[in-house]
Amino acid sequence: MTSFFRKRAIRYPLTVLSLLGAIAGVILLMSQFWVGLLFFVLFAIALGFAWKIEERTFVETDKHIETLSYRMKKVGEEALLQLPIGIVLINDSNVIEWANPYVSQAFGMDTLIGRDLFSLSEQFYSVVKSDTEDKIVLVGERSFKVLYKAEEKLLYLFDTTEKTKIENLYYADRTVLGIILVDNYDEFAQAMDDQKRSQLNSLVTSLVNSWGIENGIYVKRIASDRFLAVFNEVTLSKLEKNRFSILDAIREETAKQGRALTLSIGVGTGSTSLIELGELAQSSLDLVLGRGGDQVAIKQFDGKVKFYGGKTNPVEKRTRVRARVISHALRDLIRDSDKVFIMGHKVPDMDSIGAAIGVRKMARMNNVEGYVVVKPDELDGSVTRLMHEIKQDTDLYNQFIDPDTVLSMLTEQSLVIVVDTHKPSMVIDDRILNKTEKVVVIDHHRRGEEFINNTMLVYMEPYASSTAELVTELLEYQPKHEKLTMLESTALLAGIIVDTKSFTLRTGARTFEAASFLRTNSADTVLVQRLLTEDIATYVERAKLIETVELTDSGIAIAKGKENVAYNSVLIAQTADILLSMKDVAASFVIAGRADGKIGISARSLGELNVQLVMEELGGGGHLTNAACQIEAKTVKEAEEMLKSRLDMMMERGNS
Repeated sequence: MTSFFRKRAIRYPLTVLSLLGAIAGVILLMSQFWVGLLFFVLFAIALGFAWKIEERTFVETDKHIETLSYRMKKVGEEALLQLPIGIVLINDSNVIEWANPYVSQAFGMDTLIGRDLFSLSEQFYSVVKSDTEDKIVLVGERSFKVLYKAEEKLLYLFDTTEKTKIENLYYADRTVLGIILVDNYDEFAQAMDDQKRSQLNSLVTSLVNSWGIENGIYVKRIASDRFLAVFNEVTLSKLEKNRFSILDAIREETAKQGRALTLSIGVGTGSTSLIELGELAQSSLDLVLGRGGDQVAIKQFDGKVKFYGGKTNPVEKRTRVRARVISHALRDLIRDSDKVFIMGHKVPDMDSIGAAIGVRKMARMNNVEGYVVVKPDELDGSVTRLMHEIKQDTDLYNQFIDPDTVLSMLTEQSLVIVVDTHKPSMVIDDRILNKTEKVVVIDHHRRGEEFINNTMLVYMEPYASSTAELVTELLEYQPKHEKLTMLESTALLAGIIVDTKSFTLRTGARTFEAASFLRTNSADTVLVQRLLTEDIATYVERAKLIETVELTDSGIAIAKGKENVAYNSVLIAQTADILLSMKDVAASFVIAGRADGKIGISARSLGELNVQLVMEELGGGGHLTNAACQIEAKTVKEAEEMLKSRLDMMMERGNS
């Protein structure tokens, strides 16, 4: 029937032409008979010839269409069944209802019909349940790019195994650069004679070169305390699995010689540009040195950083050259400014306030107005008592201002100095940082990934007991025409005492030297004790926290606050300190809610467990023996589970 109508449609023009020709012939016959007769004869011959050609054309066209239709049908069947593209139909229960032979062959099965799709690979779940158009799925040793049509319950599978192998080979062979620095090499070498220095050089070079040969790394010594390492991504993965064993090897072998040297390694990866890799490696090394050394930082091109090592406390630097250089540089920056604004961290402690008061004194010594930024509603405990004493000194008290006042006073020539923190999220008000380009950071914490950008000067020494100690040393190299007052010296000494737990933790020779300098400048130890006293209610509240403690076999004590109760951050820290003084406790953790709705964790250790690494896993930071974090957990119980998970991970890594 279709052929009949198609045939009539094709011949319709000839029919119309025939009618028109007949009409024209009749008219000619009526007017001129012989001419009309001749027209009829010629028109009939032409029309017959045209009909014959049309008939033949129609037959050939019809035959061609049928042939083409057959071929298209055959090609469609072959494409469906034989092309190297997998086609799978599933039902609402994700059970395979039909699959072309290619899929069954690729999966090494006789038939897939009736099998659960997710039993082939759990990765199909994310394809079916998510809105992504395509995703790479691994089935056995083969990888497929899967395109899912939700309405038709249809999956197209494209084999990308070879492509994936080539990509993996490419990424695995990408170049990685590392810079290896021997910590404190110059200080150790200066105290040695030529023979011992040569032996130490040979030992370090031998250990590093042997490590390089063992792992397929090209190592070249480029300075007395520095090596350049060139390797690839495969080797980097191997080193990460071994957690950079060279760190332990250097420390242990040099300790046998009486000089326990450590290594700091900065690694740059993730870029095809050697220049960018070199910059990433140097940036990683700077990050490691800011964290105290004896560790590895791996920085990728996208900014992500991974750390390994950091098991030992930073070694105290005996030379004061750096302190003198920083002090003079800071003096020049202060003199080039019209005003100096000093800002610590949120809910400032005694170290933060004491250091800020010390830096404000530096500005005064250089005849520049200095202001300490505070939020009165964030002050409590010992800091509140200190502020009460400061009120007696009108000149000093007038230099304490709130952030809004600072924003109205800031100019292009103003200098902002951040003390006791280096994280923009931790400062009292980050609007101040965003409004100025002249920023200085003075801190004693190990450097984390988050850092204040575009700083003019950074003085970070993780070996120091406190920021107050660093500021005290800087004050010794400032102009001497104006001495520290009793209250200023006392505030700085209180900061040192609080952070060292009365000179029992993280205390070096320079800590006592700084305390001696402050005592010489009239620091009142009796006033310090009065500032650090606490009321009975706080003591009882801390005791209730201690009642909840759980002690593990490995010497880890964990105490928890009540759910939906906000605790003072200082109270949480003090409880962790007290737990650490208990028998059989090697590390303590106190978990409790905060006023800002977050869950706070204070961590303390005697050095066997690196609590800094534990807290960094949860988004915090600090020192090897003193760290903390604030996490967005819904309950204290949830925060406890997160902490225990990280502790288990640390134990498996062998960091205890």
